[in-house]
Amino acid sequence: MIARTLIVFALFSTAGFAQLDFEREPINYSEATAVDRVSQLSQKVAAGDVALAWDQDHGYLKSLLHELEISQTTQTLVFSKTSLQVSRISPRRPRAIYFNDDVYVGWVQNGDVIELSAADPVLGGTFYTISQQKSDLPVLKRETSRCLQCHSSTHTRRTPGHMVRSVYSDKSGQPVFRMGTHVTQPRSPFPERFGGWYVTGSHGQQRHMGNAWLSNPDESEKLDTEHGANVTDLSTLFNTSPYLTAHSDIVALLVLQHQVHMHNVLTAAHHSGILTARDAIVMNQALQRDELFQSESTQRRYQSAADKVVDALLFKDEIALTDQVHGTSGFTEEFAAIGPFDLEGRSLRQFDLQKRVFRYPCSFLVYSDAFKSLPTGVMTRVQQKLVQILSAQDTNDQYPHLSLDDRNAIKAILQQTAVDLTVSDPSDQAN
Repeated sequence: MIARTLIVFALFSTAGFAQLDFEREPINYSEATAVDRVSQLSQKVAAGDVALAWDQDHGYLKSLLHELEISQTTQTLVFSKTSLQVSRISPRRPRAIYFNDDVYVGWVQNGDVIELSAADPVLGGTFYTISQQKSDLPVLKRETSRCLQCHSSTHTRRTPGHMVRSVYSDKSGQPVFRMGTHVTQPRSPFPERFGGWYVTGSHGQQRHMGNAWLSNPDESEKLDTEHGANVTDLSTLFNTSPYLTAHSDIVALLVLQHQVHMHNVLTAAHHSGILTARDAIVMNQALQRDELFQSESTQRRYQSAADKVVDALLFKDEIALTDQVHGTSGFTEEFAAIGPFDLEGRSLRQFDLQKRVFRYPCSFLVYSDAFKSLPTGVMTRVQQKLVQILSAQDTNDQYPHLSLDDRNAIKAILQQTAVDLTVSDPSDQAN
């Protein structure tokens, strides 16, 4: 049985999901118009401004990646049966995931559809499918209720989001749930990662759950992590020729795991901020207070959301790497070259890959629309706390992994790459 990490774009039916907070005013998730990258592309395709090209081998995949500006080097491969098209996924025919900062694309061989999801700056995770049948006018269809049973669970902070999980599976790719699963987060130990994924790259003496499955899943069988370690060629495990590349790059997987977690934190903070502002308005009106008044409860709710954002941005509790990690697809170099860079040529996308993933531990998603659109009550507190941490001369605080050099470098990079660190009194701000 294979242990495997999976990002799920599965679509599902839900019972009673209309009772969830994000389906009510003022969010109205399913009824609201999404503004994410996939929604924008859908509108262009429908208007005839963009023509998606279809080919016999991959359907609309290559064209979608081109239009969404997603590199083929991001390809990661997951072989557990944990998404919509489970009958077409196995260790011999894994599912391919491609991604950029705010869009994820899932493709399976001979699939009925391509699955897409995006990080909408307000709504959170949004989900789409496009038929793999050739059409003069293909449709990117938004999916709501079918996807939210899993994509709005405790694993996604009860808001629409994504998951990266590590599971055990048998030789057919079927997860063996009685052996447990691991939701991958920054603090997840390396040995609990990548179960159910193929992984290409070197990582020294560190071991993970990828590239392996259980032949006879029972209580006594152990996963052969030695067999799956430091694999750089997948062609001995399955036929890689149908895929856009022959890789499932370990560095791409580490970035994928981080940004899924970061997106979920940002969505939860955004929704919390919106609901806090709504509740504050109602209470201020009921008690005939100034419309900008913030009670202690309101301030605590904003601060709690902001604290979680800052913790995720600064990689708090991230597990340490114990050996050098190298990828295989060229993703490392391509991703690091994106920038933006400060005057000394430093960037939040530059890697360390010896002791930790990134050289400067502050998330590149600080440049994302999802971060920039945080409600004012949350954003002002995020800015204030970031400045406090990055300006500290004493590193004996809640972020001991950030040295003084780290803090100075991160602060300079943020300030020189147009990230607003203006500090004001959060209690003076509008909700």
